[in-house]
Amino acid sequence: MAKKNVDEMSFLDHLEELRWHLIRAVLSIVIAATLAFIFKDFIVGIIMAPKHMDFPTYVALCEMSKFFGMDMSFCANELPFVIEVRSVGGQFSAHIWTSIYAGLVIAFPYVLYQLWSFISPGLQPRERRNSRGFILIASFLFFLGVAFGYYVITPLSLNFLTNYTFAEEVSNAFDLSSYNSIVRSSSLAAGLVFELPIVIYFLTKVGLVTPQFLRKYRKYALVIVLILSAIITPPDIASQIIVAIPILILYQASIYISAIVVRNQKRKEARENKKSKS
Repeated sequence: MAKKNVDEMSFLDHLEELRWHLIRAVLSIVIAATLAFIFKDFIVGIIMAPKHMDFPTYVALCEMSKFFGMDMSFCANELPFVIEVRSVGGQFSAHIWTSIYAGLVIAFPYVLYQLWSFISPGLQPRERRNSRGFILIASFLFFLGVAFGYYVITPLSLNFLTNYTFAEEVSNAFDLSSYNSIVRSSSLAAGLVFELPIVIYFLTKVGLVTPQFLRKYRKYALVIVLILSAIITPPDIASQIIVAIPILILYQASIYISAIVVRNQKRKEARENKKSKS
């Protein structure tokens, strides 16, 4: 059966099309999660790596601490905590949820592809050509953000939180779900934050954001970024700066992207006006 033209599709047809794209996206996550569940040892190795002091970030920060004469906690033999499970099904539950989140990360490019396949028929041919690299760029930014969260935010948070002492009589024995939550939330949150240029691109396309607006409120964005970095990182200046810098770079890149979109829209309008007059 031939596929209907986008202009001929009814609202219910669009819903049916969306339903199938969502089914394919969810199915890809399930398949990726199943693979992650099967290759448990590999996934566990990734999740548990930030717990050990031979993790690349700790090694680099230890060398930096020695060079600048800073806090030497990154040069310790081990982080002062153990991981425990306090429920009968705790390890199995952690296995399931870790596999699901791993599946979401692995299948992210295909999920984007399904989203793009639903949206792209409503675009003009020129817009589809100009946005051809959407999936590649968005996936790259997402994985870059996940890597930043995993290699930067996670070890900084673990080092501070596990070395923080409220009372000497209290030892650090964290539940497995709590530890997984730090690794997972740091990585996924950073991955989504790194999608900022893509979000700004589409908001500019629909006229909700302009480069003038972004430049006008840049100083407020700086304050928000510093507050966010203070929330998701330990309360020390060095960690906050490390996290804030890439986010500010992304914001500045978003301004340039917004300016390019507006300039292209004005050129298109000028060409159309020229054609209508001729």
